[in-house]
Amino acid sequence: MDAIIERCCGIDVHKKTIVACLMIGKPQEKPKATIKTFSTMTRDILACKDWLESEGCTHVALESTGVYWKPVYNIMEASMEIILANARDIKNLPGRKTDVKDCEWIADLLRHGLIKGSFIPPKPIRELRDLTRYRQKLIQQRSSELNRIQKFLEDANIKLSSVVTDITGVSATDMIHHLICNDMTPKEMSKLAKGRLRKKISELEKSLEGYLTDHHRFILTTSIQMIASYDYAIEKLDAEIDKKMEPFQETSERLQTIPGVKKKTAETIISEIGVNMSQFPSHAHLSSWAGVSPGNNESAGKRYGGKTTPGDKWLKGGLSEAAWAASKTKGTYLQAKYKRLVSRCGKKRACVAVGHTILIIAYYIIKEQVIYNELGGDFFDRLNEEYLVKRLKTRIQNLGYQVLIKKEIAA
Repeated sequence: MDAIIERCCGIDVHKKTIVACLMIGKPQEKPKATIKTFSTMTRDILACKDWLESEGCTHVALESTGVYWKPVYNIMEASMEIILANARDIKNLPGRKTDVKDCEWIADLLRHGLIKGSFIPPKPIRELRDLTRYRQKLIQQRSSELNRIQKFLEDANIKLSSVVTDITGVSATDMIHHLICNDMTPKEMSKLAKGRLRKKISELEKSLEGYLTDHHRFILTTSIQMIASYDYAIEKLDAEIDKKMEPFQETSERLQTIPGVKKKTAETIISEIGVNMSQFPSHAHLSSWAGVSPGNNESAGKRYGGKTTPGDKWLKGGLSEAAWAASKTKGTYLQAKYKRLVSRCGKKRACVAVGHTILIIAYYIIKEQVIYNELGGDFFDRLNEEYLVKRLKTRIQNLGYQVLIKKEIAA
């Protein structure tokens, strides 16, 4: 916004109150400021909205304070342009910190077009985001309960996890159930093994001999009940997410053509960045916003290592999972990129770099409405073929061999 905004409002948001400063004035005039305080009850926010509408206010700037800005934004977004400002970017001068001064400062910055708005996706995407984030939280809590079960089995010297790869498998789950019920001997429980686990029946019998008390059984029973409740809640969320994803199904399918990106990761990407890439002028803006691009750390012309910037932790988590999966794929560009970086950067940094690449690919898939074009696992070899041949020839010659290179011509 280059021109002066004649009618705008800055709102300082708190848990119990909002303080609004309405500024009205032409570009060459000193604006008239009117300040009012409202409670955060719905009727009072509606009264604030009616007041701003009656005064012809066109733009409103809010400070992003916790979750308290959300009801104000939801009520006012249909009536006027709302700009959500990062509190760091609009911080007032030290020694001038009051609610009235804050809202005046926000309004003055907005009037001169000096506030950079945060990315707020449309309502359908925000609702989808709430669901995917909640599901991820429940999955994490379910994992915590599984760790708790393993912890108390070890406390009772039940060494099941030393023999069984996955204690959530069918065989291990049956054995834990009978351990709680105390209705079978270790020898009988070991015979519940299925598939390849039957080769370890003697080891299972030893691992199931422990000191399991009523105290352990009570905690294990409670944990299993919690896991069942998490499974039910996650299943319900999955069904609701599927409904919300119906308008974006084609985009989801395109994203799933990227190696390592499956259904849940595609849902996370869409819920976090939306499907309208005009919000981000380039893939570099999106990467910076997400916090997966390297930070700048330069002084006196010398560049030091720059950590990634803070960003969307939910999106970063989904990209990291996809990057680990992509690093295990066969003959893909993303695997080749991971292998190229892991030797000098380490696994974690290489994973972040691959996640960064996945986000760039997703940006163009959503923007251009195309599917992923696989470049192949030999992409980097073909990128500078002459240099690669020369380097390998030199290495072989250094071992004392004579090398004659002749390129095979395809028929």
